[in-house]
Amino acid sequence: MTDRHEDDDIAGELAAMRRYARALARDHHDADDVVQDAVVRAIERDAGYEQGRSRRRWLLAIVHNVFVSGLRRRAAERRRDDRFAETLVAHSDAAQEHHARLTDIARCFAALPEHQRAVLHLTAVEGLSYQECADLLDVPVGTVMSRLARARTALRELDEQPVPTTALRIVGGRGD
Repeated sequence: MTDRHEDDDIAGELAAMRRYARALARDHHDADDVVQDAVVRAIERDAGYEQGRSRRRWLLAIVHNVFVSGLRRRAAERRRDDRFAETLVAHSDAAQEHHARLTDIARCFAALPEHQRAVLHLTAVEGLSYQECADLLDVPVGTVMSRLARARTALRELDEQPVPTTALRIVGGRGD
């Protein structure tokens, strides 16, 4: 049985971890994910904790490392997504406008979260039924349906974002 003092210590450490994670992530949902991952990592690496060292500093360092690792992972995912989109379009033999449209769609598709991208691909590209998709992913059919709806909404929203335009100028042509 734990005593009240130990529970207060843990609550205080978690509160500090949450505050720091929220300062880093600027979103309470993302911050809670960071804290959860940091707690798991701290439990896994409990043997690495040096007695006499500040437990709070050790935990906050773990929060920081988890956050930075997440940033690096997301940056790598974006680079992979961009390369994936380029690969999809590179293998198409389309007219210039159609090619540009396919590039936009491929980039939007690649920007979807993995779980939404998987459901959209399995149903729209591979032609699996909702039930087949649910069985393959080991999730309920309702989850497949909601992920698919969110993916479609996200694609529409990404597609509707204004495309930055750059001014074109004629080089080597006549200015008449």
